[in-house]
Amino acid sequence: MNELFPERIVCLTEESTETLYLLGEEHRIVGISGFTVRPPRARREKPKVSAFTSAKIDKILALKPDLAIGFSDLQADIAASLIRAGVEVWVSNHRSVEGILGYILRLGAMVGAAAKAEALIARLQSRLQRIAEWAQALPRRPRVYFEEWDEPLIAGIRWVSELIELAGGIEVFPELRHASLARERILADPSEVIRRAPDIVFASWCGKKFRPERLAARPGWDAIPAVRNGALHEIPSPLILQPGPAALTDGLDRIVQHIAAWAGVPVPVE
Repeated sequence: MNELFPERIVCLTEESTETLYLLGEEHRIVGISGFTVRPPRARREKPKVSAFTSAKIDKILALKPDLAIGFSDLQADIAASLIRAGVEVWVSNHRSVEGILGYILRLGAMVGAAAKAEALIARLQSRLQRIAEWAQALPRRPRVYFEEWDEPLIAGIRWVSELIELAGGIEVFPELRHASLARERILADPSEVIRRAPDIVFASWCGKKFRPERLAARPGWDAIPAVRNGALHEIPSPLILQPGPAALTDGLDRIVQHIAAWAGVPVPVE
């Protein structure tokens, strides 16, 4: 057994699983989150041992992990249970695009794949730069509202806000992006969205299906340009609310596609 690097990893959230697969280190994974969809083969190959705020602790311990990887304070109870059982736990808490890249670098180093992590980061950074250059040439920029939840209304987390602006959008609630906790991004007055008049609305209701007709039916929201013009778009949670590679690839692509359509320009090509 090589004790320098963990050989039996339980991934309590999606981004660690996707990252390890991208690094070619999936053989280290012995358990994953039940919400995992990237890559699709992970669901076939790895046992599902957790949700997001709950986990099958006995099942995890039976896998004899030498590392469990989680994300944010919402998994603190799971982490504490595993720590008490003698499992080493790493819980990341990054909230920005830069933080996602740093996460990939740290995870790669932890499994002895630093060089592969650096190569992945370089590819992602090149992609981000190319999209940023495309966005700078847009003939016009849309005002964008991102809704993370509908009851109550919660605006987008920091990395989502940053990706919207990188893709040429104007974030309508930029003052909320640095609020780490969802409860700090609650819109106390939903009519403020009306006043900020977004041209595009993106919604990702944390795994719940987006219902654009419900959003459009909110009192007074028919005055919002995005509602009048039908620019109400769902971005699936696994693509945009996962603080890992998905947000910087397929999630960002969805944002770019809709901004390009709104601006009447072609999407950037790979």
